[in-house]
Amino acid sequence: MSITIYGIKSCSTIKKVFNKLDELGVSYDFHDYKKQRIDKESVQRWVNELGIDKVLNKRGTTWRKLTDEQKQAADDNVNNAIDLLIENTSMIKRPIVEGKLADKNNGQPILLCGFDEAEFDTIFS
Repeated sequence: MSITIYGIKSCSTIKKVFNKLDELGVSYDFHDYKKQRIDKESVQRWVNELGIDKVLNKRGTTWRKLTDEQKQAADDNVNNAIDLLIENTSMIKRPIVEGKLADKNNGQPILLCGFDEAEFDTIFS
């Protein structure tokens, strides 16, 4: 079993995910964007799998602080949006949960964005 949670340690949603996975007995690694940053290949993979609308958080303060030109560039071109996500990791929706459960989910890769308790129960129970 190899699961990685990507996010920001101080995020309340991340804390909920930690609690849920601990409750379900699922071991995981944590990748903190603020301390470890994130590589372009990971963000590109998430956007390819989930879509930019799922990965890019436009409701947060970081997005609202961008200039109109930056927002328009991100809306016009997914590569611009990915570059903004790498520069401003707070704009990546949290959590991103990625990995593989050898004994569950038929060994299929897992890639989740956001926390839905029922979905976590189904996938990790």
